[in-house]
Amino acid sequence: MKFVGERRALAAVIMAFYFLFYGVIAYSQLVPEFTKAFVAIAGVYGLAFFALVAGYFWARWYAVGVGLYGVITAAVGIWQVGAEPVLLFIGGTHLAATVFLWGHAMSEPYDGQAAWREKFHMDESAVQRLGRSVIRAGVSLPFILLYAFAPKPDGASMIVSLAALVLAAAGLRGLVQLRTWGVLALGAAGALTLSMVGADVVTHGLGALALRPAIAGSMMLAAAAPFAAPIVRYFAAA
Repeated sequence: MKFVGERRALAAVIMAFYFLFYGVIAYSQLVPEFTKAFVAIAGVYGLAFFALVAGYFWARWYAVGVGLYGVITAAVGIWQVGAEPVLLFIGGTHLAATVFLWGHAMSEPYDGQAAWREKFHMDESAVQRLGRSVIRAGVSLPFILLYAFAPKPDGASMIVSLAALVLAAAGLRGLVQLRTWGVLALGAAGALTLSMVGADVVTHGLGALALRPAIAGSMMLAAAAPFAAPIVRYFAAA
């Protein structure tokens, strides 16, 4: 499947649509307690749109991760309440964006660029490892944002969840800059999120609301995992 420019444009349009959608919901304050969460999610889609248009080397990976986030969200919603039309629309549009950006032909304007590979001395194996990690981080970040900005019963939970969010956002930035601290931050964000989910389950029982942050924490750890062995070897050699 070619049509690289057309697929790129359609994926960007989908990201722009959800940026505006969540932005309008946040501005209208239809659900006041979730206004900050909607603003944050709008920012996730806005970043995906801007990165795709700007042609950053990591943009395709990140947007694929955001697309998979939407697919997972729709799938969980369908499992919980059934195949509602709005959930089918959300899942279908996010799946379409993911498919539009998938494949070797679509990598050429982004991660297929030679300049960034030469700058960071990346071979094909390293590129694939980085790509998988950015995709997983892109899946996780919206879930962690929602969890961080959702209403909390106590201030301590809010502080810990915001710490996980800061680690996740900083970790993603460090990851695309190929910084060791970025990988460590992602791992810490994943572990912290899973610990919060565990505490919620112990306190309130295993509920459907715990599923999404549990997925986020697991994906954050999975994003850091491919770099664990190289980091250990580096410090062992030092």
